[in-house]
Amino acid sequence: MPMMSPTPGMVSPSSTGGVPPLVSSGAPMTTTGGVVTTTAPQFEQSYIENILRLNLGKCGTFYMTYEGNKEWNARIFQGILEAAGRDHIIISDPNNGKRIMLLMVNFDYATFDEPLLYQYPGVIGNYPQQPSRR
Repeated sequence: MPMMSPTPGMVSPSSTGGVPPLVSSGAPMTTTGGVVTTTAPQFEQSYIENILRLNLGKCGTFYMTYEGNKEWNARIFQGILEAAGRDHIIISDPNNGKRIMLLMVNFDYATFDEPLLYQYPGVIGNYPQQPSRR
């Protein structure tokens, strides 16, 4: 396979130690591939993976559906939320430490037995607050 020379404005893997530079998800890009830096405060958007990331370490029950599967169409997984990506979550069983990667395409919903942190875009503070019971 022929070697390609980097074009102007392109970072070659050898100049960065073989690893491309990290760019935050959703960062605005220039037409030459550079990252646009902003000075305005950035807030996490309320996508599921961002909400789950705010709640890493919490124990939850995750409901998944696997369409077209005759053996098990729906499954329930319980465990500690260890990681959340755009297309997956990783949970661990607190009893044996076994880790399970679940695909978000199969995710229906999750329940937690404790309050969740939730950062709504543009609002400072974690919501919702624990409701008062009278």
